[in-house]
Amino acid sequence: MFYHIKELQYEAKPDRPDPVYAKKLQEILGGQFGEITVMMQYLFQGWNCRADQKYRDMILDIGTEEMAHVEMIATMIARLLDNAPIQDQEEAVKDPLIGSILGGMNPQHVIVSGLGATPTDSVGYPWNSRYTISSGNLLADFRANLNAESQGRLQAVRLYESTTDPGVRDMLSFLIARDTMHQNQWMAAIEDLEQQQKAVVPATFPQELEKQEVSYSFMNFSEGEESKKGRWAKGKSLDGQAEFEYVSHPTAMGPPPVLNPSPPNVHDTPKRVTNQYID
Repeated sequence: MFYHIKELQYEAKPDRPDPVYAKKLQEILGGQFGEITVMMQYLFQGWNCRADQKYRDMILDIGTEEMAHVEMIATMIARLLDNAPIQDQEEAVKDPLIGSILGGMNPQHVIVSGLGATPTDSVGYPWNSRYTISSGNLLADFRANLNAESQGRLQAVRLYESTTDPGVRDMLSFLIARDTMHQNQWMAAIEDLEQQQKAVVPATFPQELEKQEVSYSFMNFSEGEESKKGRWAKGKSLDGQAEFEYVSHPTAMGPPPVLNPSPPNVHDTPKRVTNQYID
């Protein structure tokens, strides 16, 4: 059960209207790594969780908090659109200065949403549920969550740097701080799971079924050997099961592929053999 508290989790009020910045802010609302994505990703991971109750509770805690972040950003976008000089748009053609101010405004903020936020990114692309990951394997999911929070924090920091509005920066500083916590949270949860199982997903797959001679080989598929200097090319593997091997010149392990001719009703290009078509 969910219920709504009327107060925001944190204040979301700009010092002045800025319809152009409202368009930019749409990215961390409805973009691939925006708040709608992590909200839906965490909620579905939590609702589908079949593991220990502590994981389900934790995932739903953060998913519910992301609802609050969606509300905060939507509120900020609406307030950035308050008193936007829409009435001056006809004058924009005559006045280059006004034209430059309004040039970056999202017209859908007027036409579609009536000065409100939309579930889209900064270029108007609709939010897509394919952005979300909920596989049922918590280690795989938590690593995806860590990536989402890393990308989200990066984008919020870039937006912070692109405004001088104290009110906007204040809200972003809160969201950036929560992303700091969330990254740490997912790293802690990943560590917790790795202490219980192997680090490679899925841990339940018998490793003897792998082609184990290449399980820990780093293969150099480029000129030069700079990649040889990395931790991934030498020493104990991170799962503790073997030693990394550096393969300087990997060789082909399979023959050239030769495909059978397609049937006539497919009408592919026929294959010639000694100047005769194969039926």
